[in-house]
Amino acid sequence: MNKQLWNKALRRALVGMPIGLLISTAITIIISLCKGDGHYYAVVPALIEDCGSEINAVLIQFICSLLYGAVFAGATVIWETDWSLTKMTVVHLLVIALITLPIAYFMQWMKHSFTGFLTYIGIFLAIYAAIWIAEYTRMRKGVNDLNRKMRENT
Repeated sequence: MNKQLWNKALRRALVGMPIGLLISTAITIIISLCKGDGHYYAVVPALIEDCGSEINAVLIQFICSLLYGAVFAGATVIWETDWSLTKMTVVHLLVIALITLPIAYFMQWMKHSFTGFLTYIGIFLAIYAAIWIAEYTRMRKGVNDLNRKMRENT
């Protein structure tokens, strides 16, 4: 990737940080509403135990949410490279997986067992596949539109 693309990734990462925090907070609110007992569950109880206090756990989740949002937003520039779709997919998958899996494990979003890990990987890959299909469809439409315009001009 060239310097211009790296700068674009950095700008997107800065915008993505508060978006990651917003999404993380929205998820905790939705989970708390679904529990239906009138309490707010800012973090999972196991993370509170790991961090020694609720405020420490919330602070760690805050930082991880900023990081998560930054990487997800910054990684979108991968789709703007001149690489093949296969290379873009593999690089993007690796970047997202390398941030998602450690954070999910550390934040106690997955069970710390082989089954928990496989379940999380399965969910991650299913979501990733859905996003990839959407991106592939968008790219294919762009190519078809370009081909149509070229045929019209000949």
